[in-house]
Parts: sequence; C-alpha cells; structure tokens
Amino acid sequence: MRWLFCLLVLSLGLVMLPGAALSLSAAESSKTLRHVVLFKFKDSVSAEEVKEVVDAFAALPGKIDTITAFEWGTDVSVENKAAGFTHAFVVSFRDAAGRDAYLPHPAHQEFVKLVGPRLDNVLVFDFFVNP
Repeated sequence: MRWLFCLLVLSLGLVMLPGAALSLSAAESSKTLRHVVLFKFKDSVSAEEVKEVVDAFAALPGKIDTITAFEWGTDVSVENKAAGFTHAFVVSFRDAAGRDAYLPHPAHQEFVKLVGPRLDNVLVFDFFVNP
C-alpha cells in the first residue's frame, strides 16, 4: 500500500510539473526578448562580402516590424576567447511572439540564404530581459 501512495505522489508531481513550466513560460513570453547572433566567417569570405552581410542584417529592422531595436559590432575583447567569432548582432523584440514572427519572415529567410554559405560557424542565444 505504501508503494501505491508513493506512486500516486510521484504521478501527481509529474502531472503538475509541466503545468508549472507552462505558467513560467507564459510569464516570460510577455517580457522583452533579445536575440543574440554571433558570426564566424569562412576564411575565404572577402571584406566586401562581410560588409554585404552586415548591411543586409542591419536592413532587417526596416523590413520586419516586430524588431524593436538592432545593434551590432565586431569583437574588441582583450581576453582572446571569441573562438573565431568576429561579429555580434543583438536583435530585440517586444516579446517572444515578435521573435516567433521574425524567424519565418520572408526578409529574414532571404538574409539566411545570403549569410549561410559565408559562415564557418554561427551561435544564436535568445534570452528574456530581467529587471
């Protein structure tokens, strides 16, 4: 009988955990979201081709209205830990829904086609802004 009680408690816990995760996700989904993208270009990519990528990325806020802010820069760290990544981009959205609309947007998909063949590596990290 004791094992049955333990099984019941465990089952209830497993049922309740997904609900708790959903409520946290719902709360976060209304927070400002930052979409951080780091690029490591192939050695064969010219400076002009890199500039074309940067200009195309910088043009996306004018084409996709869910983007609320856009910043970019190149690595200037003195710690030598960039692992070959040279360019960083931060795209901000009012909430997760803004990011979710951005990803499949035709202008973003066109950009992905431009940049993809020029990259040796890419790192994407999204986070909700906390006060």
